[in-house]
Amino acid sequence: MRHDSTLTVGALLLAAVLASGCASVPGGTREPPPPSIDRSSTESAVISSYLDTCLKVARGTPAEQAELLTTTNNDYRSAPTPSRVLRYAMVLSTPGHAGHDPVVAQRLLREVLANPETLLPAERALAFLQLQQVERQQALQADVRRLQTGAERSANDRITQLTRRLTTESEENARLRKLLSEAQAKLDAIANIEGAANKRTTPQPPEGRKP
Repeated sequence: MRHDSTLTVGALLLAAVLASGCASVPGGTREPPPPSIDRSSTESAVISSYLDTCLKVARGTPAEQAELLTTTNNDYRSAPTPSRVLRYAMVLSTPGHAGHDPVVAQRLLREVLANPETLLPAERALAFLQLQQVERQQALQADVRRLQTGAERSANDRITQLTRRLTTESEENARLRKLLSEAQAKLDAIANIEGAANKRTTPQPPEGRKP
């Protein structure tokens, strides 16, 4: 009986040690606990990295802008992970450089947001906000093009109307000049006829007499 009790107590102690997760290592020391991960700090660092890239693109020299564009493009093409797709889209959607392409950026942002579980929560928020901004820019540009087209059409219509009016007035002036010329010719003819008639009706003085 005592032997069984001793085995039972030993088994309970062993179970307690295993349940506590405290495994001993040679020398009597314990394994250090895994380092805790500050998720908020990690996401803040990730977002800061994205924003820093966009800031460099916006403020950099043309050479620096081209280098960043090339780097993000190469990373995207070599291994298009969600984070690399998002970073490349952020660069493309940033205005002020030769590689600015909001149409492609819009497509890439929609692509990564189609699988939101592949991104960190902060990355999802950043992608969503950037997509909204790109779509607003696209809508504004469409409005500007529509207004420009309308203004050009209105200006062309106005020019056509003025041209037609000038043509009509020129034709009317030409017609009036022709009528005036014809009337003047008739008046000259009448004056010539009257002058000739007056000469025939004027009495001549008798010969040998002085007036």
